[in-house]
Amino acid sequence: MKKTALEVRNLVKRFGSVTAVDDVSFKVEQGEVVTLLGPSGCGKTTTLRMVAGFERPDFGDVEIRNQLVVSTSRRLHVPPEKRGIGMVFQSYAIWPHMTVFENVAYPLSVRGTNRQEVKRRVEETLELVGLGGFSSRPAILLSGGQQQRVSLARALVYSPDLLLLDEPLSNLDAKLREQMRIELKRLQEQLSVTVLFVTHDQIEAMSLSTRLAVMNQGKIEQMDSPQEIYERPKTPFVEDFLGRILRFQGTVTEKDRSSLLVDLDGVEGTRLRIEGSDETLAVGERVLVAIRPEALHLEPGDGGQGQNKIRCVVENVLYLGRDCELVLRFGNRVYPLIVPRAMVEKIGKSVGLYLPAEQLRVWAAARTPAEAEMDVEAQRAAPASTRSGLGGEP
Repeated sequence: MKKTALEVRNLVKRFGSVTAVDDVSFKVEQGEVVTLLGPSGCGKTTTLRMVAGFERPDFGDVEIRNQLVVSTSRRLHVPPEKRGIGMVFQSYAIWPHMTVFENVAYPLSVRGTNRQEVKRRVEETLELVGLGGFSSRPAILLSGGQQQRVSLARALVYSPDLLLLDEPLSNLDAKLREQMRIELKRLQEQLSVTVLFVTHDQIEAMSLSTRLAVMNQGKIEQMDSPQEIYERPKTPFVEDFLGRILRFQGTVTEKDRSSLLVDLDGVEGTRLRIEGSDETLAVGERVLVAIRPEALHLEPGDGGQGQNKIRCVVENVLYLGRDCELVLRFGNRVYPLIVPRAMVEKIGKSVGLYLPAEQLRVWAAARTPAEAEMDVEAQRAAPASTRSGLGGEP
């Protein structure tokens, strides 16, 4: 049975009137890579900084290796240097006036490690990150990728209980990011180090993580394996944030125990059968129907007629190199769809899309401001007993 390396309980952090982290709880098991993923301002970096000790929460607890390091109820706040963590910052934060050796040796030196042990461990760690032979080089003369490796070596040199990564690849160019992503994966597996990783990059999150925690407005909307989150998102935000998505609006017209029938807006007579029945949706309700682009089937021409087939007009074709992006219009909305370049020659002014029923997901549509106002007016006009939800005589 795996041991818990990190436990976060009910963390809350406010900056003035803004709640940056709102009752966040999760666990990280030993040897796991857990990634906090989300857009800018969602609270992921603030959460990481509270785990590291650089921010004090307004409420909540943090345990590292079953040792309480933060507890607002007990007024406990262990300083960062005593938490047994290593951290790699977005800006690398290496000291330009030091050599590579001095940068990596610093965490050992401040802990009073003897000189011979420092030399051995620094050299081993530099070899591990691919910087063997660089120990005497001034840090200021290193490339961005080499500086990132120095920062990683400095975080790993004293074998921390937990490694915190705060968007460590975001300052690298695309090719170097890919190389370092592979390198990080290799190092983590080789050392079995426990990692809490913060990023807004979906590819990094999907490829490096054991589990993902998708954050939005200070909360975790879903936490699960990358595959589970991608294939079975629990909220429209998670579905929309992770990967590409095609989304259509419509109205539920039929419902049984195993499926829904939705009439789509835009082109009269276009219907989608959706496998699985959501008890919260009723006939007549407005919904959003979503599908991943890779799950649908594209048919040159209009694709014929029939259930779960829609006809789109090709408005534009964008050249992307190996692939092309079709700009498709259905009703009054446009949808981007990436296809192999060879397929474009076979596509005319229209295409048919077949949307398999088992690949479709459906969500209740958010009400428009006009619909919300109508509800308010209806509530105001209702008798007091109805507004209270009791009904009948008091």
